[in-house]
Amino acid sequence: MTTPALRIFSYLPNPRVYKTLIAAEYCGVEVEVVGDKPAALAAWLWDYDARPLADDERTGDSPHARKGRRGFAGTLYKTDTFLRTQPFATVPCAFGPGGEVGVFESNSILRTVARVGREQHNLYGDDAYSASRIDSFLDANLVFAGEAQVYLLAMDKPTAALHSRMAAAYEFYLDGVESALGHSAYLAGDALSIADISFVCDFAQFLREGHYAQQLEAAGLPLISATGPADFPRAFEHLFELSERPEFAKHLGSYLDWYKKKVRQASVG
Repeated sequence: MTTPALRIFSYLPNPRVYKTLIAAEYCGVEVEVVGDKPAALAAWLWDYDARPLADDERTGDSPHARKGRRGFAGTLYKTDTFLRTQPFATVPCAFGPGGEVGVFESNSILRTVARVGREQHNLYGDDAYSASRIDSFLDANLVFAGEAQVYLLAMDKPTAALHSRMAAAYEFYLDGVESALGHSAYLAGDALSIADISFVCDFAQFLREGHYAQQLEAAGLPLISATGPADFPRAFEHLFELSERPEFAKHLGSYLDWYKKKVRQASVG
């Protein structure tokens, strides 16, 4: 059995992990994903060799017991090696072969695959300048995804202030995407890059907003993405077209099907 070029530990399913898996399809890079549903990760040992723990291993006096933070309450179980290689101790996270090198933040994990598989399929620009332009989109995607995460996590009690902040971030981000696609076939030029892959996965995750229409309506707030395809046609066409490609569809699966159906129904209506 060969050692994968990258091992990812994460809650699942997770579009932030899909980014790396889609790039790996193009680049021929072997990636192993280990994980479980978010609520179940509290019962796992967080490590390069992550695994579910037996009941008698999950004790307060375990050398791996740590106080949960950033989305996880209670006790988590993380090895010293995990904390050394993953200084922010969050998921998703990745490791190079053998686990000695840790990589964190989903776009950095995505970059790793693009660099490792560059010879087979270049998704990261032809020179330092084109690579930096791709990085610019990755940074913008990460800022947008951070805003979206805060917004979606508050959907049990959405507020006007948070909704307004997200609406402004949404408009700013999609204005930029729409502008870029008005000048080239892909975000960073005339060839697919990891900027496009990141866009599809991060934006698809934001569109989960549609699952909370009732909560928003009860708070007197509209869906931010309600008129998206009409307001930002290039961005949504890019999203839908790429999502249908085999390399994307293999990992996105049915993640966007509900939204595409909703758009079709709206256009008929």
